[in-house]
Amino acid sequence: MLKRFFEDIQCVKDRDPAAKSAIEIIFLYPGFKAVRSYRKAHWFYNHKMFFIARAISQRCVRKTNIEIHPGAQIGKRFFIDHGTGVVIGETAIIGDDCTIYQGVTLGGTGKDSGKRHPTLGNNVLVGSGAKILGPFKVGDNSKVAAGAVVLNEIPPDSTAVGVPAMIVRQKGRKMELLDQVHIPDPVAQELCALRHKVSILEKTLEEMKNETTKSNN
Repeated sequence: MLKRFFEDIQCVKDRDPAAKSAIEIIFLYPGFKAVRSYRKAHWFYNHKMFFIARAISQRCVRKTNIEIHPGAQIGKRFFIDHGTGVVIGETAIIGDDCTIYQGVTLGGTGKDSGKRHPTLGNNVLVGSGAKILGPFKVGDNSKVAAGAVVLNEIPPDSTAVGVPAMIVRQKGRKMELLDQVHIPDPVAQELCALRHKVSILEKTLEEMKNETTKSNN
């Protein structure tokens, strides 16, 4: 526990250039307080003392405005930067060396049972206001842009942006995206196909009419 305590302090110092000292982090950083409260609550949760676990969790919400369910599984060196409005669900799993910013939700859709919340691999970064909803995985070393809404699995080494989120970069390579401005109009395409069929029918009728006229003559 003591080793994990110092790891949590060091990860804040490594990732936040505004952090001046360990004392400042311990007493003034809400993200650090939330992680430390979570680790206590998680111990009680694992020992089936659920009421105490939730009591610790809810007390932390009142003090930090960060809600981490004690049943979530969080790895080493987890950093919540700023943190206001962060919500992490009961069945969420977070790997080592992950960073999330304010307003992030690791939540469910209400359609699943059992595993309802997302899994973040190692070294995942989630930008402010992003929502990751559902029991899928965001792969190792991936980034989710601020404000993105992720509803499907993200492969490792990827960057996802938008609502709903789309992968724009994978393993350092820019992905080809659908042109949302010049996308083909399906209605116009269908009308064009119908006009072509009508033209063929008119031509066929004209040929039949000519043949009938010749036969009568």
